[in-house]
Amino acid sequence: MRVLVTGGAGFLGSHVCELFFKRGNEVIAYDNLTKYELDRVGYSSKKAREHNLGFLEGSGIKVVVGDVADHKFLHETAKGCDYIVHTAAQPAMTISIENPSLDFSSNTLGTFNCLEVARGLDIPIALCSTIHMYGNKINETLVEGETRFIRHPPTIDETHPTLEGTTTPLHASKRAGEIYAQSFIDTYGLKAAVFRLTGIYGSRQFGGEDHGWVANFAIRNFMGRPITIFGTDKQVRDILHVKDAAKAFESFYSHPNPGIYNIGGGIERAISLGECIKLIEGMTERKSQIRVEPARKGDLWYFVSDIEKAKKELGWEPKILPREGIEDLLRWIMSNRGIFK
Repeated sequence: MRVLVTGGAGFLGSHVCELFFKRGNEVIAYDNLTKYELDRVGYSSKKAREHNLGFLEGSGIKVVVGDVADHKFLHETAKGCDYIVHTAAQPAMTISIENPSLDFSSNTLGTFNCLEVARGLDIPIALCSTIHMYGNKINETLVEGETRFIRHPPTIDETHPTLEGTTTPLHASKRAGEIYAQSFIDTYGLKAAVFRLTGIYGSRQFGGEDHGWVANFAIRNFMGRPITIFGTDKQVRDILHVKDAAKAFESFYSHPNPGIYNIGGGIERAISLGECIKLIEGMTERKSQIRVEPARKGDLWYFVSDIEKAKKELGWEPKILPREGIEDLLRWIMSNRGIFK
């Protein structure tokens, strides 16, 4: 089959492209090749941008330069495709606060255009949302443990209320995309899945303080740079290796049950920021320099996904545990240290 992956030259998108291509499918990586987020990470955005692009082209994957905000060109590119995987996004809460117009164009308009293209071509689509949809009122339910926050019950499923607490433009744009997806499912019978993703990490991730914290910690520890913690290092996520995340898109194509799904690591992969730093330090045998800054607006201090719905409806569940996944990430960082100088 032929698969169109928006944001195909990005972190998650490149792994989705790789997975489908290795399965013998024709893959089109559709990407505007922006460096907006990469310009903020503190190392060469040019080298970072070229790295994933070089991987795709070197693998034989077709790259089309285009923006999801351009409906006409997106539709022309998608003709003849059997499936759309929409990973293109503005993913950072901080950037959404600074530039809400960019956030709206990338997330709300871009997602609407992808849904319209999928509807027009009558093909399934899977798109990315975020566990931030649940809102940071969850922070009020936490108990402080020795190394992490604790919550009872520990996991959160898709029936939990959304947008409780402080909202930002990222919350608005992502939730709007979710609502449009649900409306296309209900009104047009579109086979669409919305994945609320959490804590994705792995190779080809150029993490910074705005987004991609596991990679950010690993890169900074390995390169001897200080790590900034906003608020407290007891914040918790159920981290998810990118190869497991990519397989969720394959699972939806095989089991096209429309709806909204938590796609996370689950309770076995829950880890606090401080625990993650200690794990990285044990692997690199390098002590991290830590500096603490005030908490940021809208930050969510705890999330662990209940992934039972994805297991039941999609036949998907994660396999890679944090130690194995972070070792894989560190090997990639060590092999590409020239990018991070």
